[in-house]
Amino acid sequence: MLDFAIAMGNYARVKFEEFTQEVDVKTTAYKRRLEIMDGKSQIAINMVIRALKNGVYTDYLLVDSWYSKPIFLKKMNDLGLKVITRISNNNKIWNFTSKEKTLNSIYEKHKKIKTKKVGTYGKKIKFKYFSVKVEHKKAGIIKIVFIKTKEKLIPIASTDLEINDEEIIDIYKRRWDIEQGYKELHEHFGFGKEENRIYEALIARIILSFFAYNIVSYTNRMSNEPKTIAGLFKDLECELHTLSIAMQACIEIMDKIAKIDEIVKRNKDFTDIIATLRSTIQDLLGFRCES
Repeated sequence: MLDFAIAMGNYARVKFEEFTQEVDVKTTAYKRRLEIMDGKSQIAINMVIRALKNGVYTDYLLVDSWYSKPIFLKKMNDLGLKVITRISNNNKIWNFTSKEKTLNSIYEKHKKIKTKKVGTYGKKIKFKYFSVKVEHKKAGIIKIVFIKTKEKLIPIASTDLEINDEEIIDIYKRRWDIEQGYKELHEHFGFGKEENRIYEALIARIILSFFAYNIVSYTNRMSNEPKTIAGLFKDLECELHTLSIAMQACIEIMDKIAKIDEIVKRNKDFTDIIATLRSTIQDLLGFRCES
C-alpha cells in the first residue's frame, strides 16, 4: 500500500464549508480535507502523480473497471503509463470512432472472423478469447481482449499495443491479489472498522492499518513463502504455542530446583523469580504457563 485518499459522497452530513474551516489552511490536514471534493477519478490521478514524483516505477497500471474511463486512460498516457483494465460495457462511456461504435457490436463483428484461443482460470473456469485494436476519440488506440465464458463477456483493455493477449490476461488476473489484500486488511488489521468522527483520527487509523499490513506482507514475502496473511498469523500462533510449552518446561525445572532446601537457603528470592516469570509470560503472550 503506497497511498490512499477518501472521497466524500453525496450523503455527507457535514457541509463542505464547515468541514474545511475547522483547520488551518496551511496544514496537511486542510489539504487532506480539501482533496475529498475532487471526485474518485481525480483523486486516483493525483495519487498516481504523487507516486511518480516519489520515484515509484511500474511496468503497468492495473485498475478497476470503475476507473477505466476514456479521460483517465488519456491522462495515464500523458504521464507515460501503460494501463491494463477491465472496461465496462457502457455505450455512453465507450463510443468508438469505427463503424462499430459499441463493445457488443465490435465483439459480434470480429467473433466471426477472429481465431479464438482457449484459456482457463483455476481448475473449473474455461474461456475463449481474441483481441482487437480499436480507436477512441479521447483514449486513443487501445487493444481489447474479449474474454467469453459461458455466462459473461469480459473486455480487458490495454494501452500497450505490443503486449500479447496471454500476458494481458495474466496481468489482469492479479486483480485477485488486490481483492485478497483488502480482505486481509479487513479481517486482521481493523481496516473499515474505524469508529471516530474526527477526520484526522480516521486518516491516522487507516495509515496504521496499512503500515502494519505492509510490514507483515514484506516479512511474509522475504521468507519466500507464498502464504496468505491468515496463514502467516496461523504460523505465528503455532510458534507462540511452542514457546509457551518451552517456557512451561523451564518453569517446571526451576520449581524442582526450588524444592531443594540447600538452593532455597542460598537464594531466598528464587521462588519470587518463578512467580515473576509466570506473570510476565501471561502479560506478553496472553496465556499463563503453569507447572
